[in-house]
Amino acid sequence: MGTGVPVSSAAGILARMERLTAWPLPRRLFLVIGLGYLFTFYDIFDVNVSFVQTATSIIPGATPADASRYIGLPIFANLLGYVVGTLVLSPLADRVGRRRMLMTTMFITGVGSLLTALAMRDWWFILARGITGVGVAADLAVVNTYMSEVAPRRARAKYTSGLFIFSGVGALVGIWLGLWLTTPSAPFPEGLPFALATSSFHWGWRLMYYIGAVLALIALLLRLELPESPRWLAAKGRVEEAAAVVAAMEERLGLGAFQSDGTAASFSLVSDTRAPYGELFGSPVYRRRIFLLFFVWLFSYVTVYGFSAGMTTLLVGAGYAPSEAGLIVAVGVLGMLLAGVVAYLAGEVMERKTYLLVSAVLTILGGLVVGLAGHHLWLSYLGAILLFFGQNVWVPVFYAWTAENFPSRARTSGFALVDGAGHIGAGVGLWAIAPLIPSLGVTAGFVAMSGFLLIAAFIALGGIASRGKVLEEISP
Repeated sequence: MGTGVPVSSAAGILARMERLTAWPLPRRLFLVIGLGYLFTFYDIFDVNVSFVQTATSIIPGATPADASRYIGLPIFANLLGYVVGTLVLSPLADRVGRRRMLMTTMFITGVGSLLTALAMRDWWFILARGITGVGVAADLAVVNTYMSEVAPRRARAKYTSGLFIFSGVGALVGIWLGLWLTTPSAPFPEGLPFALATSSFHWGWRLMYYIGAVLALIALLLRLELPESPRWLAAKGRVEEAAAVVAAMEERLGLGAFQSDGTAASFSLVSDTRAPYGELFGSPVYRRRIFLLFFVWLFSYVTVYGFSAGMTTLLVGAGYAPSEAGLIVAVGVLGMLLAGVVAYLAGEVMERKTYLLVSAVLTILGGLVVGLAGHHLWLSYLGAILLFFGQNVWVPVFYAWTAENFPSRARTSGFALVDGAGHIGAGVGLWAIAPLIPSLGVTAGFVAMSGFLLIAAFIALGGIASRGKVLEEISP
């Protein structure tokens, strides 16, 4: 066994994890995690197209043309739920384990989706979106932490980006299902000729949320098979359990007996002596990282949620027909799916922090194309694809980067803190900016919305370099 650290010590567990060069769990478990991601982004995007019908169904006096006046509060409630979920619920994963919280967060998300489907008044809808936000946000934090801890170190961004492909699928399903169920039929390319919404069928939006609740239940049951994170187990002193999980990983990859060369000691875990938030704020290094990442997510989420959750409503408010606006977004979300594929293939090509600058430029260009296209729909489709590609290709890489910025003993708490607090800016920004889009015009409004991503990109350049490094080296 060599003369290094014991194979079943905490340091030995880390060293054994670092020699894994491929996905160490059964491939079906990657699909299980991916299904949860699919549902999460289905839920984020289903409100995009469907809200116009929702507003006219449950808000007295609401019309398709003025639905943009009402979208701010539901989205703000959803994002406020994100803040609660990330700041209150996610840190529990550092105490009770990643696996247990993966079950809890998906359950809450499914309940929120079911309550949304049952909403009879606007206040009920707003409250249900807030509950859903609690589950979705906490789930994203725990999933990305889990992925960063089980994926091989030279492919953390790759596998996180692989999950993001599922998010693209979820977004596409949410958008296209909404287009089919909640918009009136119109000749292509102004809309879908086979869309179902009529004066007698005005409850398609409810079906969308019922479907979301079913997806959440399926994802919850499948997650029962997931093992606990070995890094978390080792950080908690549960070394024998961690060793058993790692042994199964090694067996699956056909690795021989571990031969320590002594380097594992340099990656030893710091003991878990304080509450996660106390651990982070008590360190000057982690305080600085929190400060920087908070502003990165704060500004970037104004752009991401402005377009992801409200683009259809914004286009309708700017004069597009609901079916026309919905189809522009539905086609544009293809760019999100493409972003996941590109990030999966190229997420390890350059340092994480540089991806956002490239993404911001592409997003601004996409917004310009949509704005200048007017009602030349094919050009609008191209611009929307570019916009959604740009605003999403950086996201999975930064999910990986954010998790890398914090130690195992407080990783979920750190991720949740900056991601959750960042959603405050998204909610306030969207609530303040969305109503201005019709008066600014599509071009100026979309460029203004995209500009927040550029601000975030310049802030991110001051962050750490982490590509290909050991987690415990980046964040001891």
